[in-house]
Amino acid sequence: MNIFRFAGDMTHLISILVLLLKIYATKSCSGISLKTQELYALVFLTRYLDLFTDFISVYNTVMKFVFIVSSLAIVWCMRFHPVISRSYDKALDTFRYYFIVLGCFVLALLIHEKFTLQEVLWAFSIYLEAVAILPQLVLLQRSGNVDNLTSQYVFFLGAYRAFYIFNWIYRYFTEIYFTRWIACVSGLVQTALYGDFFYYYFVSWKNNSKLKLPA
Repeated sequence: MNIFRFAGDMTHLISILVLLLKIYATKSCSGISLKTQELYALVFLTRYLDLFTDFISVYNTVMKFVFIVSSLAIVWCMRFHPVISRSYDKALDTFRYYFIVLGCFVLALLIHEKFTLQEVLWAFSIYLEAVAILPQLVLLQRSGNVDNLTSQYVFFLGAYRAFYIFNWIYRYFTEIYFTRWIACVSGLVQTALYGDFFYYYFVSWKNNSKLKLPA
């Protein structure tokens, strides 16, 4: 554990709390991509298969549990909650995410650290997380104006991965055997996908105006 990983974990947690605040406080999931949330649920379910088999620390176990439960709760609310589900922008959330799921799974079969079920699924979760934000970004571009809580959610989600890049740089220079190259490359791709959003986010913050992404 180092300060960069801790900061990454906390910004990731904050992003989830902001999203839950938006959903439960406004009783609306408008502007949120269900497909992105389903992809994140799949990411956590396939990455944390070791939750009940390998104990690292209480902190590690709690964080894994929080990410799994919160992602499933968000998906359930957007699909089945009698009030919240009615605000879901289905007409805008049309990204064909089955293709990226299949592509990530094939890539995991080809490029992994060890050919075991757990390691292949871990690689799959890393590849999938790198592109899971795409349906959300596409939805925001189609909708144009972005409400404050949604923009904060996406910002903290991007910041989480940026902090993890600093974490990997730190580990590269402080650990003799650092082998998480799959996570590093995927993390760089994931952070790059946020580039356009970050630009318009900081422009809106500087001008004290509502975030608006170009179509």
